[in-house]
Amino acid sequence: MRGCDNMCTYCIVPFTRGIERSRPVSSIVDEVKYLSDQGVKEITLLGQNVNSYRDTTSEIQTDIVLSSGFNTVYKRKRGGLLFADLLDKVSDVNPEIRIRFTSPHPKDFPDDVLHVINEKHNICKLLHLPAQSGNSEILRKMRRGYTREAYLELIDHVRNIIPGVAFTSDFICGFCDETEEAHQETLSLIKEVKYEYAYIFPYSMRPKTPAHRHLEDNVPKEVKKRRVEEAFRVFRVSTLELHKREIENYHLIQVLGMSKRSELQWSGRNDWNTKVIYPQVPIPIAEGSNDCRLPNAGDYIVVQINDCTSQVLKGKAMYHTTLQEFYRKQSEKKYPSVYR
Repeated sequence: MRGCDNMCTYCIVPFTRGIERSRPVSSIVDEVKYLSDQGVKEITLLGQNVNSYRDTTSEIQTDIVLSSGFNTVYKRKRGGLLFADLLDKVSDVNPEIRIRFTSPHPKDFPDDVLHVINEKHNICKLLHLPAQSGNSEILRKMRRGYTREAYLELIDHVRNIIPGVAFTSDFICGFCDETEEAHQETLSLIKEVKYEYAYIFPYSMRPKTPAHRHLEDNVPKEVKKRRVEEAFRVFRVSTLELHKREIENYHLIQVLGMSKRSELQWSGRNDWNTKVIYPQVPIPIAEGSNDCRLPNAGDYIVVQINDCTSQVLKGKAMYHTTLQEFYRKQSEKKYPSVYR
């Protein structure tokens, strides 16, 4: 889907990309089938506000339901297949293909979307929930449609439905009228949620946006820079805490290839899109097998984590597997610990 209807005061996207328009479900499913036939192992659904997807070519009449505590500047939409329907159909094309999506808005995570993500093993348990600020007054000026409290309630709600979920986020430091106290609330939000990754930027006024017309870019550049650096430091500390929890745990890794630093080390990505580094040695072709081979790019392997930094996990490659087999064993609790 393209475009965005949210009209956040800092954002130029609605003026450059227009209103939201979604491709029909059938065309997306056909493209996923084509990619599957070509051997693609991971697919990302893209959109400016991807989880407000709505296929209006369908005659199905449904109401878009917002996350609890969230609101919009536009009237509630009706009709069409929604994002939960799209996720369900796309994930069924090939259960061995990982499905990711970006970039969503926190308001568009009703329970049916969360339950589909939880139930389908090949939909990655990583949600991008762009907070932008941890202060309710700044969020109001940004026209985000939620408070700090509503955002944190959503985080808790998602964790209750999707065990082992990880979050990423966006933050803008130094938005119009942001005080030091408001900045500290952003830092405390980062500490409380603990994101797997965060995209943190200093505010930059965009012409033609509501902020450009009605607000003043009154936070000095040097203050914005300092606040960005502080937010990154807090983020790195909290992410290191998350990664330390994974030591001894088993992760499903999709192999990428040789590490940049050594031919003897290879890398892959786990469900949360975190890079995992491991020694490249022949490993069993299945758990318990005596036949071994080197993992190739695109393979799924099981890695036991034994070290970490705030940016990567490190571990030992154990054996080859499939995506569905890994999660079947996880559901049967055959691993001592899988993810947090």
